[in-house]
Amino acid sequence: MEDNIEVLVAGEEHIGYVETILETIEKAAKVRGTGIAKRTPEYVRQKMLEQKAIIALCNGIFAGFCYIESWSNKQFVANSGLIVSPEFRGHGLAKKIKRKAFELSRERFPEAKLFGLTTGAAVMKINSELGYRPVTFADLTDDEAFWKGCQSCVNYDILQRTGRRMCLCTGMLYDPKEHKE
Repeated sequence: MEDNIEVLVAGEEHIGYVETILETIEKAAKVRGTGIAKRTPEYVRQKMLEQKAIIALCNGIFAGFCYIESWSNKQFVANSGLIVSPEFRGHGLAKKIKRKAFELSRERFPEAKLFGLTTGAAVMKINSELGYRPVTFADLTDDEAFWKGCQSCVNYDILQRTGRRMCLCTGMLYDPKEHKE
């Protein structure tokens, strides 16, 4: 199965997978009971059209997804919406998708700080392997549009009550200045 999985930058030809992606994210959020911000079909389509999304396919069957978004005048880039379809979990696909999203982010925004929010230990491990480090929310973008996107997350009330200082998510940051050779 792993040999048949393609991990690639999504484009117009992948628009037909949008509903499946959103359904997979919604089901995962319910099972986990943790925060995954909801996105509209239009938003995910736009990410694909802008070639700011990664899709994994196995013989044409949806296997996984992630997208990137820039914030604070392209000073910060988030890798978000990572999802792997249940039948493809446990084979390292999330790591392949995250690596491809990382590469796309570095290519498109070479000077930007990359970040992500996660509640999962597996994603924290993947991020650490890519060079991310845990940070406080104060180290992340202060772009109001980013924080507005958190409103659809079940944990949003925690952010409100703590003035965006705490959440059940862990913020992780990759600063290219820390990785110059």
